[in-house]
Amino acid sequence: MPHPLVLALFPSPTVAAEAARALHAASVEREQISVVARSHDEEGQLARQMDATPGVDLEDSRTAAVLGELSGQVLAAIAMVLPGVGPIVAAGPLSAELGEVAGHAAGSLSSVLTSAGVRGDLAETIEREVEAGSILIAVHVTDGDVAHVNRALEASHPIQTLVANWEP
Repeated sequence: MPHPLVLALFPSPTVAAEAARALHAASVEREQISVVARSHDEEGQLARQMDATPGVDLEDSRTAAVLGELSGQVLAAIAMVLPGVGPIVAAGPLSAELGEVAGHAAGSLSSVLTSAGVRGDLAETIEREVEAGSILIAVHVTDGDVAHVNRALEASHPIQTLVANWEP
């Protein structure tokens, strides 16, 4: 079922972790939060630090969750050898989509964001920022929670926030 995806780009892991704390204080569940970083190690550390769940698929089934975890691991392996994908790894609900996209030669973070309705040039800018060390947090919400989540993220002064439409 399509739903809003609130995206926020942060200049550093420290600021992103502050934003995650604000999200948890605003009653956002860990399963709603995706963390995108430039390396697998950084992603794992941030997921633990932010109380985010790495490798969670959007679907509720155990099988889907396991496949989501595997997709994230596949992305990490592919990123090391496939030109054009880059060393970007995700934790949380975006990892399954990124893992799937990484299997295609043209796949990238920007293509995932574009498919969620982010303008192509903006999606490419976000991808470049993540490759340079910025951290992207994506929060899966209902329509009624967009403003609430946006306020929580804005309190940590992100580089940019926007709302996309996630269609699993």
